[in-house]
Amino acid sequence: MNQLNNTFKPLGLLVIALVLMLLPEMTFGQARPQFRALVFSKTQGFRHQSIPEGVAAIKKLGEKHRFQVYATEDAGQFTSENLEKYDVIILMSTTGTIFNEEQKAAFEAFVQSGKGVVGVHSATDTEYEWEWYSKLIGGQFAHHPHQQTARMEVVDGNHPSTYHLNEKWLRTDEWYEFKNFNDKVNILIQLDETSYDVGERGGNKMGMGAVHPISWYHEYDGGRIFYTGLGHVEEAFEDADFLDHLYGGIWYAALGMPL
Repeated sequence: MNQLNNTFKPLGLLVIALVLMLLPEMTFGQARPQFRALVFSKTQGFRHQSIPEGVAAIKKLGEKHRFQVYATEDAGQFTSENLEKYDVIILMSTTGTIFNEEQKAAFEAFVQSGKGVVGVHSATDTEYEWEWYSKLIGGQFAHHPHQQTARMEVVDGNHPSTYHLNEKWLRTDEWYEFKNFNDKVNILIQLDETSYDVGERGGNKMGMGAVHPISWYHEYDGGRIFYTGLGHVEEAFEDADFLDHLYGGIWYAALGMPL
């Protein structure tokens, strides 16, 4: 009997070893993220107080929807080698000139490889002198009145960022107007300027008129881009409708599923 036990001991040890070898793969398979997001929130101009809430909200979305989030304000992360790890870059209220030439080249290569970019709020108040970026993000910040409630019109409900929204959406935020707008983007939501005070500058009434985009998407230079002008106020990142809007845009940009 002892001889038989001694014969099966090596076999038993071999089985245990194989199980231990497979366990990490099994665990990784269960926890594997559906995509990886780089959240970038560097500012060289105005800094929004809502940035910490925005970054925290995306981390929570990652936990809820099973995607991996890495947040940084270090533009040195924008190298071709490092960006290969990510499927989508989320620009969380960035402002000003935030990239050097090498980092710009890495960003362009990332988009050209077929990946995605999401811009939140003041991502349009960023890199004014970089034409490629301005066309990518879709426009440049020009003006905003005081924070107030406005009515939005969902003009395209067939996008993941708007599936859940009614035709009319009432919110309180800081409402951007844009210049150098890329008219090739697909408008998702626009502001109804009759529902709020558009403000004045130099005695002239501001506003963009009957067509005032506030969220859009498009394909550009091989990649996918989603932008939302919402997200100035901290409370936005506690609002279920806004978070579903934001996640739908992230999902679209990261994975490029058919609409």
